[in-house]
Amino acid sequence: MTSNKSNPAILSELWRGGILESYHFGHAVICGADGEIEAAWGDPDTVIFPRSSCKMIQALPLLESGAADRFKLTDAQLALSCASHQGAVIHTSAVSSWLSDLELGEPDLRCGVQPSSDKTEKLRLIKNDESPCQFHNNCSGKHAGFLTFNKHIGGGAEYNETDHPIQVAIKAAFEEVTEFDSPGFGIDGCSAPNHATTVHALGRAMAFFATAKTRHDTRSIAAAKLADAMMAFPEMVAGESRACTELMRAMNGKVAVKTGAEAVFVAIIPELQKGIALKIVDGSTRAAECAIAALLVKLGVLEANHPATLRRMNAPQKNWQGLEAAILRPSAALH
Repeated sequence: MTSNKSNPAILSELWRGGILESYHFGHAVICGADGEIEAAWGDPDTVIFPRSSCKMIQALPLLESGAADRFKLTDAQLALSCASHQGAVIHTSAVSSWLSDLELGEPDLRCGVQPSSDKTEKLRLIKNDESPCQFHNNCSGKHAGFLTFNKHIGGGAEYNETDHPIQVAIKAAFEEVTEFDSPGFGIDGCSAPNHATTVHALGRAMAFFATAKTRHDTRSIAAAKLADAMMAFPEMVAGESRACTELMRAMNGKVAVKTGAEAVFVAIIPELQKGIALKIVDGSTRAAECAIAALLVKLGVLEANHPATLRRMNAPQKNWQGLEAAILRPSAALH
């Protein structure tokens, strides 16, 4: 067993009655165009699982292989291949249609059944006495991408297996863009391998995506297309009321952001040629959203007073009577 000892910094705080009540430790980096650290909090060499924050990396072989062009994938589908969506109809219908075009169906997915987190779809399922299916899984778009790549190469049905050509290609792409040899992998919520890396290496990969349009090689062209798709279709990446969707809209399609389970968050900022990666040690989503918002504000790409920002950073916490009882805000270190 590997022990990951590090020195995290306080990134997010909860204040009540003018007294610090709770705080969240984490690690964060801002990387420049060369992938080197321009600013850091905590220990950049901390090894983490990026979880769903690296879906755009996992989608690179889909484009590099020629599969995306062969099957004429749209930008909305490319965004969906990077998504952790909430299982709304806009997402499930898109995945269903995508697989139908491939002459595949829901049973071909290997992501597992997950209840929809979209209120409207939840109610529809209840009213119609229907059960959720794999289309509702937040990773079904990523897996539709896997199946597209798999059909292109004629691979076996169990595409999640670590020695499957799909996963071998993904690992190679992951290690190359992070410029870090992964020390191991874990099985993600959708049953695909998730390769460990450092916070710095993940930030370096985001800088690679941010600078992709300055290069003309196959991988850079693929990276630019994926980032552009995410920024053009933020509703496909997450969904209404979700941080990724709302923050990308707030930045007018100029920045791509992506969350991952256990409080990982990344950002791709092409106009500044910078990448961000952060991890909250205790896995708190509220803390990760607060921290990413603070860093985006710090870099001048997100308005501090935008409603999407204020729902996550300097965000009032209301009690059951609707009173503002506490406030979640970034630590002084992030300012």
